[in-house]
Amino acid sequence: MGGMASGIDDPATKALAVAVHEIERHVAKGGWDGPVRVFALVRTATAMATDPELAAQLPGPVRVAAEGDAHHLTSVEQEGLPSADSLEQLLGVLAWPDTVDGAAVVVERVVLPPAAESGMPTDDDAAALEYLMTHPDRQDVRIAVGVLRSGESWGAVRTRTDDADDAVGGSPDLVPGLIEALRATLA
Repeated sequence: MGGMASGIDDPATKALAVAVHEIERHVAKGGWDGPVRVFALVRTATAMATDPELAAQLPGPVRVAAEGDAHHLTSVEQEGLPSADSLEQLLGVLAWPDTVDGAAVVVERVVLPPAAESGMPTDDDAAALEYLMTHPDRQDVRIAVGVLRSGESWGAVRTRTDDADDAVGGSPDLVPGLIEALRATLA
């Protein structure tokens, strides 16, 4: 993972940043216009100790990384998610067992600069969507956010206009509302 996580001092936050960026790169391989994706995060060393067969299934570099880093995380994509009309509704029905150390979600959104938002219709959802989708300053972004039970959070963002792994930004407080909603799934 290198550059993005190299400046992070806290080992748990560093492991989370690495995991979130790996998840974002994994999702990016599928291209744009994808669905919401949800991942459980588990400490790799703990998972291997609990399920010795898992160690045989993990690639060698992952096993080696987990042996040298107790905070190393493995992501497990969740399939068969409950149907929901919105991301908020989906997160509202998710709950994780104690064996899950954290969770991550990947979503795509359209964003506008604050100045452009002032002209968006507020009384007609269809008109607002049309305004958003046709505005020349719109940006398509993919956001990956992860949280740990111990409180750490990390977010990564990629824009469609600069769609390269080395152009993905990251921060512990990238999307505070999404971080809090995801954190609530671990309560």
